[in-house]
Order: sequence, then structure tokens, then C-alpha cells
Amino acid sequence: MSGSLQSFFAMGGYAAYVWPAYGVFFTVLLIDWLAPQFRRRRLLRDLRGRMARQNARNERTGRKSTAST
Repeated sequence: MSGSLQSFFAMGGYAAYVWPAYGVFFTVLLIDWLAPQFRRRRLLRDLRGRMARQNARNERTGRKSTAST
């Protein structure tokens, strides 16, 4: 059993190429999965900041806000 497991991890002598390729693949897959979540969070934060600045500007000028919060 351990001999076949060792040969599996050795990948017929190509382990130095195969395992890093798996590592790169799963790293890219993870980044591809997380990037939209971080982008959404950043966009929502920027939008909240814009809305707060707009509301502050409207309060200074005496206009009513058109956005409902």
C-alpha cells in the first residue's frame, strides 16, 4: 500500500512539475472565487461614501435628499 501511495505522489518522476501545477491551479481558482466578493464589498463601501457626501452636500444647501435610506 505505501509503495503504491509513494509512486502516486512521485507521479512517475514528474512530481516536481505536477504538484506545483495543482497548487497554481487551486490558488487561481480560490482567487477567482474570492475576487468578486472583495470587489462587491469595495463598491458598496464607495457607494455608501458617495451617498453620505451627497446627503451632507444636500443638507448644507437645504435641498431634500431624493434617495431613501
